[in-house]
Amino acid sequence: MASKNKKDPSVRNLKIRRTILAVPGSNPKMIEKARSLKVDAIFLDLEDAVAPLAKVEARQIVITELNNDGFGERIKTVRINDLSTEWAKDDLTEIMLGAGNQLDCIMLPKTRTVKDVNWLDKRLTKLEKQIGKEVGSTGIEVQIEDALGLINVEQIANSSARIETIVLGPGDLMANLNMKTLVVGQQPQGYTEGDAYHYIMMKLLVAARAFNKQVIDGPYFQIKDSAGLELTSKRSAALGFDGKWVIHPDQIEIVNEVFSPLQADYDHAELILDAYNFYTSESGGKSGAVMFNGEMIDEASRKMALVIAGKGRAAGLQRTKTFSEGM
Repeated sequence: MASKNKKDPSVRNLKIRRTILAVPGSNPKMIEKARSLKVDAIFLDLEDAVAPLAKVEARQIVITELNNDGFGERIKTVRINDLSTEWAKDDLTEIMLGAGNQLDCIMLPKTRTVKDVNWLDKRLTKLEKQIGKEVGSTGIEVQIEDALGLINVEQIANSSARIETIVLGPGDLMANLNMKTLVVGQQPQGYTEGDAYHYIMMKLLVAARAFNKQVIDGPYFQIKDSAGLELTSKRSAALGFDGKWVIHPDQIEIVNEVFSPLQADYDHAELILDAYNFYTSESGGKSGAVMFNGEMIDEASRKMALVIAGKGRAAGLQRTKTFSEGM
């Protein structure tokens, strides 16, 4: 029987992104360190983490480091400067011509409109042709960092098949909305009811899921505040976010753990998938919905289990329970 676990053909071949490490593109030592860290993705930053006078030099450092490779299976992204700056066009051109074949994605900060994505998509197509890379194989990560981007996020998410992730840029967004706080990710001073970020995060989540994209939470700047990091990570993970940025090695273990399923949940998900495959097969009676271990499972159950199982496999979890008919 053909597998029931095929990926939706409208979805890009996306890898798991639990932890995304931000690395200044101007710092070769930090880039070298990143090669050994247990993260799912790395982005080399040409924007906020690089001083204006160092941006041109940083491009060449990033090109050299990408060509040196050594990143293993980690997703490799470069964040260029935003389109309102003098650097964006040259960032993209030089990075793609110099190391485009070593790159998985380009991140576009401060994405505000579909026009921004269209600009990047068209230029990527031209540059891919120039370097002999398969057209469309370079993904786009769009970062939403202001009110205009937020109200346009549904249209942005559906504007290009290249888009892989919608990324929350909390610092700039908080400033743009005039939130009363200096701590990225924490509740604004005086806000005591509910969650000041719930609408923002749900809007990004729904837009991403509507068009089969991943959605990523932004960084937590208080590096020594592990409790605050865990709290904000659990908030976005509970909603359904795929992962979160980390900006320091000390944050990696917490974020990996929060965005990985518990062993019991992983085992349960794998059992659901096995049971569904068996009971919908010829030998299992071709049922569409069945009772399994006291719960009803159907196609919706399978889809939910695929999410948990995928994250568990990416986290390196090993099954402790196996399926047998009549469990």
